[in-house]
Amino acid sequence: MSLPDEFHEIAKRVNNWGRWGADDEIGTLNLITDEVVREAAATVRSGRRVPLALPLRQDGVQTGMIPGRVNPLHTMVQINQELFGPGTVACSDDAVTMGLQAATHWDALTHVSHSGKIYNGRPAATITAHEGARFSGIDKPRHIVSRGVLLDVARALGKERLDGGHAVTPEDLEAAEELSGTKVRPGDIVLVRTGQMQLCLAGDNHGYAFPSPGLSVRTPEWFHARDVAAVANDTLTFEIFPPEIEDLWLPVHALDLVEMGMLQGQNWNLEELSTACGEVGRHAFLLSAMPEPFVGGTGTPVAPVAIL
Repeated sequence: MSLPDEFHEIAKRVNNWGRWGADDEIGTLNLITDEVVREAAATVRSGRRVPLALPLRQDGVQTGMIPGRVNPLHTMVQINQELFGPGTVACSDDAVTMGLQAATHWDALTHVSHSGKIYNGRPAATITAHEGARFSGIDKPRHIVSRGVLLDVARALGKERLDGGHAVTPEDLEAAEELSGTKVRPGDIVLVRTGQMQLCLAGDNHGYAFPSPGLSVRTPEWFHARDVAAVANDTLTFEIFPPEIEDLWLPVHALDLVEMGMLQGQNWNLEELSTACGEVGRHAFLLSAMPEPFVGGTGTPVAPVAIL
């Protein structure tokens, strides 16, 4: 089934191919300039640090719904081993097997393709079994530090958690922006809270995964108009799931990653941040969300920290 005209019309309006040159591989992260980072650093007042990552554990959020995306399998490969002979310093070492997008993560721009293309018009065939993503792999963004803005949609709509069928609209984002008292500006990283993470934290991984609130196909234009650098939220699928348009699967992924060149983050725990922002009465902060530089990776685990 081909993508509908509605999708292609939005794609034309948000397309950033060539905006930062034909060789560009990081998309809207180009909007995080030195000036943006200096202004982000100026938001730090108390120094309070709020971690936003889920623990990496074998009984994590993955339920098998996404083939091959396995929870971390942690194995000890040596335990108190005296490598240099009896009585010497003993070492313990471990290894892990996991999906790079198993828990709190960034999607690289190559995570999805459509119509045979990835970001900046490159062929999707440049992603191979041996090399992974030859272009726009998750190793290409060398640092992700900027001003973060929490758009607490659930609280803005008077709820602790949005219903599973709620598609977050531009109007919802504007309501949350008004609640925040902060205007989203170029180079910001926007964190969208739906409250869905509450189900995961309560141990209901299946309920957390499906049905899920998430971003509407109308939101990419909102982020594009504001020159947002990246967006993350507190759900497994990022966009509403099942989709708001019948049989149109992952359109927001395709618009954000392929057309706009904007990184997406999923499974971010925004509950403590929501409380902290409410307590101090401000929703902007310094955000450090450094990607693990897996060469050719189409995603990466991340342990983001908001600094208030």
